[in-house]
Amino acid sequence: MTANTTTFEAQRAALADVVAIPVTPFAEDGSIDQDVHRALLRRALDGGVRIVTPNGNTGEFYALSPDERRLVTELTVDEARGRATVLVGVGHDLPTAVASARHARQLGAEMVMVHQPVHPYVSEDGWVDYHRAIAEAVPELGVVPYIRNPVLAGARLAELADACPNVIGVKYAVPDAARFAAFARDAGLERFVWVAGLAEPYAPSYFSAGATGFTSGLVNVAPAVSLNMIEALRSGDYAGAMKVWEQIRRFEELRGANGSANNVTVVKEALASLGLCRRDVRPPSRQLPESERAEVAAIAGGWSI
Repeated sequence: MTANTTTFEAQRAALADVVAIPVTPFAEDGSIDQDVHRALLRRALDGGVRIVTPNGNTGEFYALSPDERRLVTELTVDEARGRATVLVGVGHDLPTAVASARHARQLGAEMVMVHQPVHPYVSEDGWVDYHRAIAEAVPELGVVPYIRNPVLAGARLAELADACPNVIGVKYAVPDAARFAAFARDAGLERFVWVAGLAEPYAPSYFSAGATGFTSGLVNVAPAVSLNMIEALRSGDYAGAMKVWEQIRRFEELRGANGSANNVTVVKEALASLGLCRRDVRPPSRQLPESERAEVAAIAGGWSI
């Protein structure tokens, strides 16, 4: 019991940070470019990133095959070993999610993030059952539900954690700071590590309500920018955090436009403008048109990379 408690404390501490969601770079033939993937991970780690989520949405989780998701996990764990905590994204049907979580454990990852169930009919009881089955399959790993459902009650998360003490954090991605504040308090503000799951644009408001970490796709491009924001937030310097917010505002607006259609596209376009990877994304995402690429390049070129 003592060992598990110690492990979970380390995992909880790791979550209270910039949680990087790496892109998945593709080669010209459409396969995962393993060398570029490793290079991008090393660049992020060298830039100060200390927790990474392979198979997150910025990594095009839903566009990857099962074999590709396993490969991404393997590459990430190998590069991050000894340098960063790995929080592996798992999901899809329950047997697939459980198998992915066990694969993450086998490789030595410390935690899994459970993607919001993609199903037209999600009951609150069923939500608990889904996450409980995954958490019970890997009791040694920290488990972080990814919550995008605005009607889920905080009491349900508390119920899940009562059954599964390895549910230690939450990636909360409902775009409503007041709802987040209420949900966190209903579930137990001190019981979980609260990660603002909508990245830098929402980080200041969510930190003011109790978050201590935030996810980031921007960190792929400019780690220093994201780290500057969290340092400001940790010190209570909200004016300083908002200066960073102003710096990244347009970039994040481009990512969020049209229902976040270009969320990954804009990040890869910025990386391509810096010569770091190809701009290729998979359907249902699509590359930026030529007419919009210059603006992204100008934004990325203006940051302290």
